[in-house]
Amino acid sequence: MAILEDFIRAGDRVEVHRPVPRALVAPKDWRLASEYLAGGALDLVGLWAEPALVHMALREKDTGAVAVVTCDAAGGQFPSVGQVHAPAIRLERAIRDLFGLEPVGLTDPRPWLDHGRWGLAHPLGHRTEPDATPYRFLPAEGESLHRIPVGPVHAGIIEPGHFRFTANGETVVRLEERLGYVHKGIESLMHGVPLDRAGALAGRTSGDSTVAYQWAFAGAVEAALEVTPPPRALWLRALMAELERIANHFGDIGAICNDASFGLMHAHCGVLRERVLRASDVAFGHRLMRDRIGVGGVTVDLAPTGRAAIEALLREARSRFPTLVELYDSTTSLQDRTAGAGRVSPELADQFGAGGYVGRAAGRSFDVRKSLAYAPYDALSFDLPVRTEGDVNARVWIRIREVEQSLRLIEQILAALPAGALRAEMPSPRAGEGMALVEAFRGDVLAWVRLAREGTIARCHLRDASWFQWPLLEAAIEGNIVADFPLCNKSFNCSYSGHDL
Repeated sequence: MAILEDFIRAGDRVEVHRPVPRALVAPKDWRLASEYLAGGALDLVGLWAEPALVHMALREKDTGAVAVVTCDAAGGQFPSVGQVHAPAIRLERAIRDLFGLEPVGLTDPRPWLDHGRWGLAHPLGHRTEPDATPYRFLPAEGESLHRIPVGPVHAGIIEPGHFRFTANGETVVRLEERLGYVHKGIESLMHGVPLDRAGALAGRTSGDSTVAYQWAFAGAVEAALEVTPPPRALWLRALMAELERIANHFGDIGAICNDASFGLMHAHCGVLRERVLRASDVAFGHRLMRDRIGVGGVTVDLAPTGRAAIEALLREARSRFPTLVELYDSTTSLQDRTAGAGRVSPELADQFGAGGYVGRAAGRSFDVRKSLAYAPYDALSFDLPVRTEGDVNARVWIRIREVEQSLRLIEQILAALPAGALRAEMPSPRAGEGMALVEAFRGDVLAWVRLAREGTIARCHLRDASWFQWPLLEAAIEGNIVADFPLCNKSFNCSYSGHDL
């Protein structure tokens, strides 16, 4: 099938947008693209707006091709995608909040990011007075139902989010999330700033994925300016990304077991996570490797003692981690909690285009490093673990197997790390548009930029994998008991900050 080629060919105007095409399409073609999404021929990769335009990034399932279609919203409205394709609903609600554009036909017009406390409405569009209407949670009817509100402030040191449970006894009938409490105004802060400042902001969108976000942002700008980073810089980026991945996976595996009352795994996995952070600090001068990726390359080289520190980490992880995996697999009381809990069906994961361990634990074999391979992953060897059960246990096993693959990748990167420059020479400032997708530890991160002629950021949009994972958590918890929610929630570990922008 060549669906996206037809859309681009039929577009009223094809823009200079790299590395994939972007075309302005008529409203009827925008609706047709929505129908293809609803029919399962396309995946929704992103949906974002400007004051008078709405953009939709799409991926063709048959060919893997990616393109962006744009709808003119100068009249203040555009045809709703969420009307026929549920994964778009929250993205459209966010567009409505930020820009004041009306998705005509949207089935859920409630605010999403806007809690009525900004002092104004539609801060990125035509600003108006804030709406003080109280937020209405969805009703649930039936005998012996009761509601349990949880959050936004939680008992642990975690970000804020509100969860409204409707339960029959201990069994969850409905979970409804309300997010947006950590909205930072990233898109507004990006506007008009130099590239280095914008890259720093990108790296602070979701702190646990700072490497992935800075790589995605840098990749989008590099695409817009047709800049290719030096080989050593690309390999160092991948080294940082894999260190970030295993640090988060070690932390998650331990935390999931802790929520199942098995603190021993939590303690040992916490030690391994700390070892990764310390090795990262030795190698790149920062435990989270923040601000170590810049447009055109990297900002620091691997420290003289960095290789030895990472090699020591590999030896320790290979020595200790298999014992922990065996402990997880052989502890019956732990398996009783994780196996069968919080199940996401393969059909739902596919509909929402879920990435990362949430998607791969439910049969969706999508990983940007392979599906839309970028350097240096196109020259590296690794397997993509996939399971179909879609439960907490499957999400743990995907993390386990990804740790094993990341250790292989780090070893390959160190063995083949090329010499050379760390940063490409940048061209004179000019306008341009670019987009990039990078695989973070919880799934694909999208970055889209439009550069002004003076080289500053005219527009930037960042999309976390959590946008397509949070709704699945609502589905996963139905039919489980309330007490299993912390376990299910941690097995998803969606980003509040990355989602709330």
